[in-house]
Amino acid sequence: MSLLDDVARRDSWRCWVCDEPVDADMSVNDARGPSVDSRTADKKAKVAERLAHRACNTRKGAVKVVIAWPDRLHVVEPAPLITVAERLERKGGRELVARCPSKKDAQEAADWLVDRFSRLVPGLPVTASVEAGGGQYLVALATSRR
Repeated sequence: MSLLDDVARRDSWRCWVCDEPVDADMSVNDARGPSVDSRTADKKAKVAERLAHRACNTRKGAVKVVIAWPDRLHVVEPAPLITVAERLERKGGRELVARCPSKKDAQEAADWLVDRFSRLVPGLPVTASVEAGGGQYLVALATSRR
């Protein structure tokens, strides 16, 4: 079994950068083909490799990765998720990541965040909470202290 197959299976054949499916039958030389992204620069990372499309992996070497929030979510001032992920992975704790106009919107964002973080930082148990505050609803992510 190759490293690519092991990492891809663990990551459910989804790209950690764009969160789109990666085709197992696509050539590794194709832009949408599978590749293993090594996190060798981050010595404290619990997971050393993640699955990415070849193009996503190559592009992230030239520019800082930005994990986009889906347009379908109604959030105000969404936090940069890579920064949040790095801080939670390094220190643990709790972070406010967005404000939403309704409780339903906040719960949808919270559910999406927990699912997205399961692929963004595999092995980091993240929970989300929704709290009322100032006529809006706040979405917070938390994990145990490191």
